[in-house]
Amino acid sequence: MTRVATCACGQLSVTCHQEPAKIALCHCLECQKRTGSTYGIAAFFGRADVEPQGEARQYTRIGDSGSAVVFHFCPTCGSSVYWEPGRAPDLVAVAVGAFADPGFPAPSQSVFTQRRHAWVVDK
Repeated sequence: MTRVATCACGQLSVTCHQEPAKIALCHCLECQKRTGSTYGIAAFFGRADVEPQGEARQYTRIGDSGSAVVFHFCPTCGSSVYWEPGRAPDLVAVAVGAFADPGFPAPSQSVFTQRRHAWVVDK
């Protein structure tokens, strides 16, 4: 299976050559800020299975886990497309929304649920 995730303008993309190792719904406050939504959702792929194309800028922050996270975003439209979690150096996370695929598999886990908005239903 090959899937392609892109930024809003299409300049930055990531081709993923396998199924995701896991898909996580994150309710941490930093993901809320990054997405402008009440949560972030990421598909984690093996580093060797991820092929970025286009120009990206980087932003590094310390995650709620205490490890660094390096975000790669489009310098033209600002979309975060993928990131490298320092706590899992063999994986690359890709924003599920960047795939623009309503048939994308559902999350297999939720994290930082103590930060979840009370009105968000988490199945």
